[in-house]
Amino acid sequence: MFMNKKFQNKYRTESIRLSNWDYRSNADYFVTICTKDKKCFFGDISLDNQTKQKTMKLSKIGQFAHDFWVEIPTHFPFVKLDAFVVMPNHIHGIITINHNDRNVACNISTNDIPFSINERMAKISPKKGSLSSVIRSYKSAVTKQARQLDPRFSWQSLFHDHIIRNPFALHRIRKYINNNPNNWDVDSQYQA
Repeated sequence: MFMNKKFQNKYRTESIRLSNWDYRSNADYFVTICTKDKKCFFGDISLDNQTKQKTMKLSKIGQFAHDFWVEIPTHFPFVKLDAFVVMPNHIHGIITINHNDRNVACNISTNDIPFSINERMAKISPKKGSLSSVIRSYKSAVTKQARQLDPRFSWQSLFHDHIIRNPFALHRIRKYINNNPNNWDVDSQYQA
């Protein structure tokens, strides 16, 4: 259960990230990112009459979401993409982080910040090279383009992640992602 706590006199939702995990660590991550209020900005699911399979028909905003996802490794060379799908109101994808033993530093200079504020900011700020920094950048790029077409476009503030710990889980999650359009009407993100 999420607890809202105050930070600088404002309520904020506690992180849903695994508290003892460094999200800059080399690993495979299953990520789900949803639009705000599950609004279907990315397109529609339709049935292909020949194959009897459901497929995603991307809107222009959905095409931005797809294209910017594919570009993630261009901006973050330590990222490799695996299976992903853009659905009407969310994205599922597998992101592999591999820094090849390079050191990763914090993404902001904190030299002039008092220690207590510095400590609080360090806990809530995405770190350079982390999964959160990748997702934040991706969401920002999509938002910038999407709002030129529809100023109402917005993401949920958080995203869901799952650390993939073995090849069996990786295979199962790939299958889930690839079958997601066929399972749209029973998906937890489904909006009629």
